[in-house]
Amino acid sequence: MLRVEGLSKTYRGGRVRALDGMTFEARAGEALGIVGPNGAGKTTLMGCLLGLLRPDSGTIQFTEGDQNALAVRAATGYLPERLNFDRWMTGWAFVAYHHALARRPPTTREAEVTAALESVGLQTDAWRSPVRRYSRGMLQRVGLAQAILGPPRYLLLDEPSSGVDPAGVLQIRAVLNDLKARGTTIVLNSHQLDQVEKLCDRVVLVRGGRVEAIDDLHSNERGRREVEVRWASVPPAGLTGASAVAASAGCELKTFEEQRGVFAAASEDAVAALVRGLTEAGFSVVGVASIEGRLERHFAGRDAT
Repeated sequence: MLRVEGLSKTYRGGRVRALDGMTFEARAGEALGIVGPNGAGKTTLMGCLLGLLRPDSGTIQFTEGDQNALAVRAATGYLPERLNFDRWMTGWAFVAYHHALARRPPTTREAEVTAALESVGLQTDAWRSPVRRYSRGMLQRVGLAQAILGPPRYLLLDEPSSGVDPAGVLQIRAVLNDLKARGTTIVLNSHQLDQVEKLCDRVVLVRGGRVEAIDDLHSNERGRREVEVRWASVPPAGLTGASAVAASAGCELKTFEEQRGVFAAASEDAVAALVRGLTEAGFSVVGVASIEGRLERHFAGRDAT
């Protein structure tokens, strides 16, 4: 559905290289995350995908054509990071205006604008208020409402959960998962790694304008990571028992305390075997949590994101 190949972009007469031979693809019904440190080229990439910036070399190909094709633009929804709406417009008027710009049928405007605003969780008493009175989270919601009209075949999102409360984050994720199920290709740029992990199917890790790695988040093999297992009580074997269970599950016991233990595990299957083994050995397991997110490992000890 979307293929980027050998994409390069420079500024200042070629002295600053923002993108350097970037190649990846995004599939229909997939959410593809773009993550990396500040200055990695994520914003420049988004501008190129939208046809707002002209790359020096390389290609961007959608099913309907390149990024400048009218058919591609008509099929694309976009939520920018920096929201700059006409402050005098109401939330309803703003979304209705974009419904008209998208050449959606006037006869469906009332129903489709209502559905979009409801889906993003914007409270109905705010629909007729001017956006100058909106909080940051409310602006994000109304911005997403206009982006999903159609619905789009391609949805480009720049920090979609910025300023949104936890309930709103869950609601936005539900909206995006529904669009994925309907075949929308989502490209998501975000610094919120935990949200990226929960929504995206694959992630492109970018550094210095290059693709450093592409991680399939549905892959069963997650690599070595640490998990915390909490328990209400332990059997007489205690430390020795926990260490033995860990070894049999292919894990390593790192820390043992009265009500918790920290284990290094090589995969999701290893974590499952560990928890099952601890329970069978008499540990009253009450909780399991990853200490370090999967994506966080790519940035551990490196520049902050």
